[in-house]
Amino acid sequence: MTDSPFTHLDPLGRARMVDVTPKDPSYRRAIARCRVYMSDDTASQVARGAIAKGDVIAVARVAGIQAAKRTPDLIPLCHPLLVGSVYVNFEIADTWIEIEAQVETVDRTGVEMEALTACSVAALTIYDMCKSADRSMVIGDLTLWEKTGGKSGTYRREADTSD
Repeated sequence: MTDSPFTHLDPLGRARMVDVTPKDPSYRRAIARCRVYMSDDTASQVARGAIAKGDVIAVARVAGIQAAKRTPDLIPLCHPLLVGSVYVNFEIADTWIEIEAQVETVDRTGVEMEALTACSVAALTIYDMCKSADRSMVIGDLTLWEKTGGKSGTYRREADTSD
């Protein structure tokens, strides 16, 4: 037996999906970000549309949108949600591409995992499309930046001023 504060464990400590059926649906939004670090030449090729596999940003955007919708297929205890909208946007800098995903729903639980999954898969897609040009790329800084709605209310991450 366990008195664990983790909601994904039953009284015997076994994994379970949290019961959200008693909750009323409400508007929820989550924003996540991550970065793909790369050489300046690779970032320049992406910006110019010169990567041999095609339009990296367009393909990564679609991959992120698809990933948000498929999150419960990838993360075992996530609830299937009616995803209302997914926006995946990019900022290309000299040595990195930042991905931002925003996911919205009206449902009984939040969309943090959907936003984080969208960023992750978009980043992996960038890596896949650019790996022939730069195998030293690093995917990092995957972070929840904001979430609204639900019992816990609003969360906003403090901006890091080191960039």
